[in-house]
Amino acid sequence: MSNDALARRQVLGFFGMAAAVALTAGCSADNSGKSADGTVTLEFAQWWEPELPKGSLRELMDKFEASNPGIKVKLLSGPYASTKEQVIAGAAAGTMSDVIGLDGAWINDFSKQGSLADLSSLMTDAKYDESQLASQVKIDGSTLMIPAVNFVYPMFTNDDLLAKAGISKVPSTRTEFAAAAEAITKSDSNTKGWVLPLSPEAPNGIQNDVMSWVWASGGSMLKDGKPDLTNDDVQGAVEFIQSMWDKEVIAPGALTMKEQDKVEEFTNARVGMMIDSLAHIKLIRENNPKLKFSISAVPAVDGFTGKRGIPYAAWGIGISENTKNKAEAWKLVEFLMSEETNSKLSSLSNSFPGNTKSVPDFVESDELFKTAFEIYKGGYPANEFVGLPVAEQLMRSFDEELQRTLSGQQDIEKMLQAAQDTWMKEF
Repeated sequence: MSNDALARRQVLGFFGMAAAVALTAGCSADNSGKSADGTVTLEFAQWWEPELPKGSLRELMDKFEASNPGIKVKLLSGPYASTKEQVIAGAAAGTMSDVIGLDGAWINDFSKQGSLADLSSLMTDAKYDESQLASQVKIDGSTLMIPAVNFVYPMFTNDDLLAKAGISKVPSTRTEFAAAAEAITKSDSNTKGWVLPLSPEAPNGIQNDVMSWVWASGGSMLKDGKPDLTNDDVQGAVEFIQSMWDKEVIAPGALTMKEQDKVEEFTNARVGMMIDSLAHIKLIRENNPKLKFSISAVPAVDGFTGKRGIPYAAWGIGISENTKNKAEAWKLVEFLMSEETNSKLSSLSNSFPGNTKSVPDFVESDELFKTAFEIYKGGYPANEFVGLPVAEQLMRSFDEELQRTLSGQQDIEKMLQAAQDTWMKEF
């Protein structure tokens, strides 16, 4: 889910991250967060509370406190942008809160600063079963972030445009997708088969709309944690996109289009297919209630039978390296990742759980979300930009080379080598 989607709900004012730990009545606290009676107060800094139904995160914390006597939780909540600014400042100063809501794009820098605790070690100490986690974000073999909930990016298809073009089923392979895109484009002069946002100002289209084709077929843009952009998987995906461009089945304006423009094109039935966040389902329905659309997995290469990677953005969670209460902090993380709590958190946020056994409520009441959840359970969360250094700049440099290629200034092999060379300078 993009940052603008993360801020989709009305936000609350930001409470200062340096605020003193609240004192319990008649007690005093030292800098360890432990009061005279032995109660530990954990600071939990995140942007989640403003985006959830009012009071719901506090209710979860109250439940945690009830089952963990001697531990209190103080929520430090604010908008995404403010939280990011304060958490980064806290990481640099060594004053991070005990438990932190994290974006995967921050992890590499925090790792270099030594700001985050090694969750792998804490899981081992707690004898925690890691198999229940849908994914983990690791640097040098150590888990630094656990995605608590995931906002996934499947394929959206306009049912009426597919039917008008004579396409009887949603495309599952690249060949089927290309045929559907051509048929939609030919069926109406006002429509195109696919929409591809490639604005360098907001280069997350490289993550969500380009590399998604690689991950959907089990491929990777990395090897041993380093860039590997010249491999067959990445080259095949770029060749596929180039072929779609050459056939003129992509919506015009792609080179300056942003994610919100993509959603508008699909909502107004000017394109038949797009890859997008589930967070936009409500927006699409509100702006065009008559639009009939379906959700499916991003098409894979012909003949692929393995698990498909599905792009995602996450609300991640981590623990400060400097906290004196790592064991208590881990108990809070374990609570949030438990089957029951994680089901509740994902239901509240309209996202998919980070615990493989959890099931959000909405999958039973909404057919689109139910289908998307089946896709999610059948594949795996895939976003290799998480944990990379200067992730946004990596997307932008790839975008610039891709635009030169689509504009006919260089061939694909030269493009991938140029992007590879640029990326390697950041590693």
